[in-house]
Amino acid sequence: MPWICLTCGNHDYHEGNEPPTVCVVCADDRQWVPAGGQRWSTLDRLKADGFHSQVREVEPGLVGIGAEPVIGIGQRGLLLRTDEGNVLWDPSPYIDDAAIQAVRDAGGLRAISSSHPHFYGAVVAWSQAFDAEILLPQADIHWLSRPAATEPLVTTWEGTLPIADGVTLVQCGGHFPGSSVLHWAAGAEGRGLLLTGDTINISPGEDRVAFLYSAPNRLPLPEQGVHRVVEAVRPYPFDRLYGHWWEPAIRRDAQRILQDSTAHYLTFMRGTAPSWVVDGD
Repeated sequence: MPWICLTCGNHDYHEGNEPPTVCVVCADDRQWVPAGGQRWSTLDRLKADGFHSQVREVEPGLVGIGAEPVIGIGQRGLLLRTDEGNVLWDPSPYIDDAAIQAVRDAGGLRAISSSHPHFYGAVVAWSQAFDAEILLPQADIHWLSRPAATEPLVTTWEGTLPIADGVTLVQCGGHFPGSSVLHWAAGAEGRGLLLTGDTINISPGEDRVAFLYSAPNRLPLPEQGVHRVVEAVRPYPFDRLYGHWWEPAIRRDAQRILQDSTAHYLTFMRGTAPSWVVDGD
């Protein structure tokens, strides 16, 4: 059973009797290693410590699957139900029998994908439980743990990938070269929605978004990266955004909020913010 990093939640490459010294995901510039050193666990240990799955409907056709208490960054996965098979997005680091049964009851699992490597979570365990295909951008495939165990079930892609009628993976770049979103045309009562992970970050007030190279290290995404994200999603109508946590979410007028927020963000990136910010007056 693989070791689970308690800082980022990823299931590490290493499966030995002793945990690794450093998590390869946390050691990257976009994440962080705790000052006291890396901490590790396993699914069995987490279950013994009282962790359990949390499953609830987010909206018709979309089911959230998270962990209680949260692990690592704390993302909850989203199960999108389609007539062509269900898709799991940004899986939580924790998986148990209750979560597996909930997915079986919802019609099983055809494919799994993630917005970026920080949210690969229990992707391998989910794939093995359902013999489900793992769909990941070619640019980030080297971050997938235990590739030998999953190679027959991995499909890489670039640009866009339609995976069901009205369901499309879109590579946006930014946070990682392969950072992506999932567009569901029938979501939000037919107005369209995006599942964004933190490719597009939703503010706590649910009325603004931002773009980050590294959230924990307080590093903004440069302007060219912002334009790439915005242009990648422009062809897809959407009125709603769901990020990587249960809350916040933008439930109405998300396309306009993205446009307004982009303009606001870029004023700061270009040094044209209010004068008191720049000059101290």
